[in-house]
Amino acid sequence: MNLIYDEMELTDLEDVPGPDLLKVITAAYRTRTYLSGAATTVVAEANGHVVGVAFGYPGENEDIVEDVITQLTADSAAFDGPLEADSETAPGEWYLDSLAVSPDHQGMGIGRKLLRALPIYAQRDRQSVIGLNVDFENPGAMKLYERMGYEVTGTQMIGDHDYYHMQLEIGKPISIAN
Repeated sequence: MNLIYDEMELTDLEDVPGPDLLKVITAAYRTRTYLSGAATTVVAEANGHVVGVAFGYPGENEDIVEDVITQLTADSAAFDGPLEADSETAPGEWYLDSLAVSPDHQGMGIGRKLLRALPIYAQRDRQSVIGLNVDFENPGAMKLYERMGYEVTGTQMIGDHDYYHMQLEIGKPISIAN
């Protein structure tokens, strides 16, 4: 996940030492909100090690999810103040916030496998569309998403980068009996 923050080149993070950012990211992924509360974290493992991760949530949960990072950065002396993210979701979608594969495991189909798993979680959360943003400067990811059926629905500025907003129609939400 640290790779994603590096690629985004957020000016708010320029002066934050890498280990401090990693502490905040790690703490966020240990919260109930990130693991199975308002959001869902899906991991891919190889030989007992996490080699890929997909993180997403219903768009209406964006503020709840972002509040975790805002609070953790407010509590950290390494940050000048709380980090407040730009809105990234479109109405009525399950939002894939992050997809990352370890550099040593890229090109092995792990990203595809994670993407194939997401409709289950989106439908469980009563969503029929998955949305994501992909950096204009990441044509490899763009090709992957297009191969998986995602279509560009617009563009958006996040931080200092332009992104394509893409969506995939996945069908009707599923009902889960309690």
